[in-house]
Amino acid sequence: MDLQETIQAIGQTFEEFKKANDERIKQIEQKGAADPLLEEKVDKISLALKDLEDTRKRLDKVELRQSRPNIGNYSETDSLKAEHRKAFDRFLRKGEESGLRDIETKALNITTGSDGGYLVPEVTDPNVVSQYLKVSPMRQIATVRTIGSSDYRILVNTRGTASGWVGETAARPETATPSIAEVQAVMGEVYANAYATQHLLDDAFFDAEGFLVQNLYDEFAQEEGTAFVSGNGTNKPKGFLGYTLSTSADGSRTFGQLQYKYTGTSGAFKTTSATVNPIDDFVDLLHALKPEFRANATWVMNALTLAAVRKFKNADGGPVWQPATMAGNPATILGYPVVEMPDMPDIGANSLSVAVGDFRAGYTIIDRVGVRVLRDPYTNKPYVGFYATKRVGGMVVDSDAIKILKLGGS
Repeated sequence: MDLQETIQAIGQTFEEFKKANDERIKQIEQKGAADPLLEEKVDKISLALKDLEDTRKRLDKVELRQSRPNIGNYSETDSLKAEHRKAFDRFLRKGEESGLRDIETKALNITTGSDGGYLVPEVTDPNVVSQYLKVSPMRQIATVRTIGSSDYRILVNTRGTASGWVGETAARPETATPSIAEVQAVMGEVYANAYATQHLLDDAFFDAEGFLVQNLYDEFAQEEGTAFVSGNGTNKPKGFLGYTLSTSADGSRTFGQLQYKYTGTSGAFKTTSATVNPIDDFVDLLHALKPEFRANATWVMNALTLAAVRKFKNADGGPVWQPATMAGNPATILGYPVVEMPDMPDIGANSLSVAVGDFRAGYTIIDRVGVRVLRDPYTNKPYVGFYATKRVGGMVVDSDAIKILKLGGS
């Protein structure tokens, strides 16, 4: 099935879903509960819809890669990358360091630490980052910065400037000046310790670089994906759910606190009835954002929460979740894109299961330049160990840009 066929299948399945879900909601409003068989049918169609959405996303990426222009000119940068790949491959297989040292001398932006470690070559590092994107959706929607030092601080204008109206000849008394706050990234170090036998490394048909990249991806992406959402800031990035929450509106909260709203029911959204709509909380949460943040807002939640929200309808009776109808476009809730984030909490008592905001303005991921790799052929013979580390940080920059929905009574 190609991309266009998948999009058509999504449209057909979505129509089936709407018809079954409309009947389910009608039964709930009339009888207080829906037929269990109908509930099961809606869930099955919803699951099929999710599978089609996942397929569409994969095909979207394939089509994007295929549509990129193929530049025939072999640049100096391409030559350096190829040389770097060969040198790094020799380092992985045989522990030969001279090739990497020569190249790192040429590349002024790459340095070798005094401990004998090496930065993963430029040709490898983008592969790791591209793999991160599959497991760490925060990298898709947040701001990502690369730094060369161990510290990252920025100054944030907390918008304290005042003004006033005056007549032509009236006095101009002093007004309040802007307030400036400092925000510091919370850094941590994530590591992977992968092993391969020397025989495997000696095999000319074995992709040693691919082996290392896959292991880095598996270990690093899972850890950092969780940290960007719920990390507590102790030896790891501080996730946006790790900050102090407050019900106070923008302008009245302590700087750095995030605003949350609650559903009124612990562990659940509001129950659909003739007078109550569970999507009301979503509307209120969305409009708690300032217009400049709402314009670039994205919903985030995990798959189980999204499955529940997919069944909601708006005040006009239409579904609040809409599938992507064109290649490259995301699915939406209330017209705003939704990103499935596995590390968001499941629906539960007082869970923080839904967030919305301009994450590019609200959250910044900090990458310390490079991934450091140490080759260890001695500790665990006959295996050769590859101990890789990466320093990464995360922080909320603008606490007005992200809002949280709590499934609780207060």
